[in-house]
Parts: sequence; structure tokens; C-alpha cells
Amino acid sequence: MPDRRQHRGAHPQDQLLFAIDAAPELRQATCDLNWLLTRGYASVSALKLVGDRYELNARQRLAVARCACGADEAARRAAHQVQMRDLAEQELWLDGYNVLTSLEAALSGGVILQAHDGCFRDMASMHGSYRKVAETVPAIQILGELLAEWKVSRCRWLLDQPVSNSGRLKTMLREISEERGWNWEIDLVPDPDPVLIRADQVVASADSQILNQAERWFNLARTAIEVRVPEAWIVDLS
Repeated sequence: MPDRRQHRGAHPQDQLLFAIDAAPELRQATCDLNWLLTRGYASVSALKLVGDRYELNARQRLAVARCACGADEAARRAAHQVQMRDLAEQELWLDGYNVLTSLEAALSGGVILQAHDGCFRDMASMHGSYRKVAETVPAIQILGELLAEWKVSRCRWLLDQPVSNSGRLKTMLREISEERGWNWEIDLVPDPDPVLIRADQVVASADSQILNQAERWFNLARTAIEVRVPEAWIVDLS
């Protein structure tokens, strides 16, 4: 069946699953998972233990998993994070889909999770295929305008080559950047993660594996959402 979604990240049950009265239990579940991960429990078994205790469904368990991390991971990520003021005249490498889909989801009114490490993460899932939605161009424009405002010297977008329609997104990014005079490079790579992990440049991502190993990273999705999408639906599980 073709993907006919016009927006990113919305789910029919999210209003119930992440309602205000559900948030305290989800926060406690995340806190418990943080505790278990800090003490070396395997992530899969720890999540099952917590999910069963709080009777969470699959989507709620996914949210808790995306927000939790052990104390050592949280400390490592905080130690290597750079601030907005540090971006001037710096080159920034973007985990393209990771950043873009979070901003698309925020613009569309989808759930945005505030995680224990301070990142904003969305609940969208591409399943190996990317589809342009109503919020795609506005999200790209917001990112470009902010990077220009912060005087980022050059921006390199890394897109997953195996994801369907990556070539179309690359063309769209190139056309918009050329029209606006933004110094962008857009590359299709088999897997952005190892490229970003090894980069000497500041990287923008909320991917846990990247943040656990990158030398310098910037919390771009959260910053962009807070500055340009203040009405976003934020569920705080930090």
C-alpha cells in the first residue's frame, strides 16, 4: 500500500497514550529505566521489565526507550555538547533525516519527546522510505534561516542512501539552498552514523549511538523547535 500520509509523526492514539494524565507514569517508567541502565541491565530486558510493571503498550514503550539512558551516557553526552554561541564560523554536519523528521513532526503537531539527555526526539517512523509532507519545506527553511542567523560557515547534510526518495530530498535541499544562498553540501551515504561519529566537525543529531561517540555535537532539533515552533506538543520524560 502506498504511503499517503500528508503529515509527519501523527498517530491516532497519541492523544490518549501521551495525555497529560498519562505523562507522570511515563516519566516514572523512564526514571526506572534510567536506573536499570545505569546499573548495567541489558536494554531489551530492562525495557520489558519496566513496560510490564507500568502496563505500557508498544508505542509507550518505544517512547520510554527513546528517552532513557544510563548515567554515564548522560554525562558523556553533556560533556561533549556545544552551545549555539559556539557555532559561529564553524562547519556543521547534519544527521539529515534525524533532524528533519523531528522538525516536521513538531510542525505537524506530532508528539515530541523531551529525553533524559536533553534531546527532543520524535515518534515518526520511515520504515526505509521517506515521503515529502506538508511540513518538509517549512522545516528546511527554518533550519536554513537559523543556521544563517548563527553564522554557521558551512552545512553538510548526510542522508541515508538506502532510504527511498533520498535522491529527491537531496535535490530539494540543493535547490532551496541555492535559491537562498546557503552554503550547503548534501551527500548520500550508505550510513551516516559512522561518518558523523568520526567527524572532526560539530555534528547535529539526537541519535543515541552518535551522541555516545561524537567528539562535538549540537542539539539542533531541540533548539530549532524551541525557537521556531513554540506551540509544539512536548511530552517531558526527562
